[in-house]
Amino acid sequence: MTEIPSAAIWLKPGQVARRAGVAVSTLHYYEQVGLITSRRTPGDRREYRRDTLRLIALIRASQTLGIPLARIKAALDELPHEHPPTKRDWARLARQWRTDLDRRIARLVALRDNLANCIGCGCLSLTSCPYTNPEDTLGEEGPGARRLVSE
Repeated sequence: MTEIPSAAIWLKPGQVARRAGVAVSTLHYYEQVGLITSRRTPGDRREYRRDTLRLIALIRASQTLGIPLARIKAALDELPHEHPPTKRDWARLARQWRTDLDRRIARLVALRDNLANCIGCGCLSLTSCPYTNPEDTLGEEGPGARRLVSE
């Protein structure tokens, strides 16, 4: 088996930032909150393993879906840290997130489809809505967007 040169495995912060499309300060922040890790060179400079690029891609994609960093961190904590995640590791993570993502998709579809109909807004300024909430029946169920909130 061919050995991969260390220079191909370990990347400088600027290289990672450029490839991932983030600022170096973002890398430092992700590291500070425990999303990614680095090692220190003998000259006390940071280096990141190449597979950190995949982690950053997951972090950024998850953030665009509104997934909180704490949830992302919890998922990343379950991945191996001593070696790059395998296909099996990524598949396990995908299975764990599937239900949550399906729920988020359902909420977004409901928001899109009902936006023009006030989404059962529960705005509290109306005692009744003649279109989608006659006699304010949704207000009796509790505060907030009752049609989107599934409890």
